[in-house]
Amino acid sequence: MATPPITPFGMHHIAIQCRDLVGMVRFYERVLRLRVDRRWPADAPDQPTGDRSVWLKLGTGVLALERCRAVPQPPDWQDESTGLHLLAVEISWQNRGVWLDHLEHCGIPVVFESTWTIYIRDPEGNRIGLSHFPFTADGVRTA
Repeated sequence: MATPPITPFGMHHIAIQCRDLVGMVRFYERVLRLRVDRRWPADAPDQPTGDRSVWLKLGTGVLALERCRAVPQPPDWQDESTGLHLLAVEISWQNRGVWLDHLEHCGIPVVFESTWTIYIRDPEGNRIGLSHFPFTADGVRTA
């Protein structure tokens, strides 16, 4: 039996559950400059009013922020546990300095920097990478 292919675009969506949906949407819009693609209103009688999910465009896919009631439990930065470790988005190596200035302007601390990636956290502690791999900050291709 043949295995069906994944479409050329690859990723449909990534979902992050969050307690403060409004604050998370604000962060991803203001800091990462993602735009809202679709809002899904609360539709169950036991849900509070407002959105239950907000989808933001992320390349050809979607970052789905899903409201939940649990308190966020962000892992330590270099946590060795299994599960989702990081959401990395692609930036241009030429814009690394611009991104660093933008993060500082927004009051977002840089948790760690590597040759290829700037690491930050969203308001609920999820790890975010702004990566220009395989290019270094001065444009040298390393892979």
